[in-house]
Amino acid sequence: MSETREQILEEIKIQGDLVRKLKMAKESKEKIDEEVARLLALKAKLGDEPATPQKFTLKTPKGTRDYSPQQMMLRQDVLDKIIAVFKKHGGEAIDTPVFELKEVLTGKYGEDSKLIYDLKDQGGEILSLRYDLTVPLARYLAMSKISTLKRYHIAKVYRRDNPSITRGRYREFYQCDFDIAGNFDPMLPDAECVKIVSEVLDTLDIGEYVIKINHRQLLDGMFEACGVPADKFRTICSSVDKLDKSPWSEVRKEMIEEKGLDAIAADQIGEYVQLSGGNELVETLLGDEKLKAVSSAVKGLEGMQLLLKYCNAMGLSQKISFDLSLARGLDYYTGVIYECVLKTEPKIIQNGADNAEEQGTVGSVAGGGRYDNLVGMFDAKGKQVPCVGVSIGVERIFSVLEAKNAAAGIKMRTNEVEVYVASAHKGLHEKRLSILNSLWMQGIKAEHSYKLNPKLLAQLQHCEENQIPLAIVFGDSELTKGIVKLREVNTRKEEDIPLSALADEIKKRLRG
Repeated sequence: MSETREQILEEIKIQGDLVRKLKMAKESKEKIDEEVARLLALKAKLGDEPATPQKFTLKTPKGTRDYSPQQMMLRQDVLDKIIAVFKKHGGEAIDTPVFELKEVLTGKYGEDSKLIYDLKDQGGEILSLRYDLTVPLARYLAMSKISTLKRYHIAKVYRRDNPSITRGRYREFYQCDFDIAGNFDPMLPDAECVKIVSEVLDTLDIGEYVIKINHRQLLDGMFEACGVPADKFRTICSSVDKLDKSPWSEVRKEMIEEKGLDAIAADQIGEYVQLSGGNELVETLLGDEKLKAVSSAVKGLEGMQLLLKYCNAMGLSQKISFDLSLARGLDYYTGVIYECVLKTEPKIIQNGADNAEEQGTVGSVAGGGRYDNLVGMFDAKGKQVPCVGVSIGVERIFSVLEAKNAAAGIKMRTNEVEVYVASAHKGLHEKRLSILNSLWMQGIKAEHSYKLNPKLLAQLQHCEENQIPLAIVFGDSELTKGIVKLREVNTRKEEDIPLSALADEIKKRLRG
């Protein structure tokens, strides 16, 4: 039933009061803008009054950002290094649609399902934006009847989360995933995923880190040993997953007051989740009377023992920690789980050095685990394809590196031009084009001024400002001799080079 005019007017009054209260309480501009937009939408429903011109705030949507050329150069450099590691380990690239059928995503993310962006029904399929790259991979494997694949996928995902730009947490962001699908012997692919995370972070040189590891079967066994009802395993796991952001006292309160867990069971969980270590901790827990009585806990500990052994063989013993507080709240994990955090929390600058507004710290920079049952959810016969994988948190890594560059005063080049073609006086623009063409044909990155008669000083200043290493300078006198001057921009040293040998000389200097 459509609303009456009186109902709409009443809603406008209530919404107007809310906007005034927010302004009086000095709430954030973002919050006020959202409520003002709702007020305007209500007024638009009346339809019989001329619309009053409203001031339009030009901004990116909440939880998103633009990237300048300098930021994009940094991003591309990071992604190139990550892809090189993925390829070194035999990874193959795939891509999937940015949106999926809603039923593909439903029921895969536990409590985080509320963060999925649903798209408006256009009279056809009910769709949602992808939340991660893992569920689309499982759908792809099931659809394509693929049982073995070592794949990487770098693409944007979308979460209706409460964003924190200063912590590198967005609503639209890139994920860099590496996954190994197939039936293999225990922990061999799992250990390689840990190695891949380590290699990526070592290559990017963002600081000291620790890769936390745990096992879902051990967590479930621990919950069972502590008296948690089986139907509460996932929801209690989701609470434990918050320990990286909240103190135990708050997590305990949530378990008891919001999720109805017995206080004694919560306290027993509290004793376990404060433990971390290595092989010695596994040995201690294998001797724990409560855990020994639960088969899933024993299986999880034996798996951890094997994983630690393989990680030690790959030189990772100083970079990993067996941590019982690590839970990872997603429903689809069935075995080993990982999360990588930086040991020292660097300050993150919003929008880089040019627009430093707020500061904060960064959370985990990688995470993942084993999910053996996810592909079977999409297969008509329930055929399982065991999988294990890891996701690199590149947005947070970008934020860390931007902050490091800003602190060190490093200005990245925003293009890769190797040589600039400069004319010394009027009437030489066609010759510039001819020289440019010959350089481009030789695969040399080159550019020139788009003015017919640019001043020589302005051309040379452009080279210095944009860190272009070489410049070709010529006038009529040089052309009559069949030469040009090749200038090293940093030293301003010039040398006469025959036009016929120009490309070879440029390549030689760039190599040197």
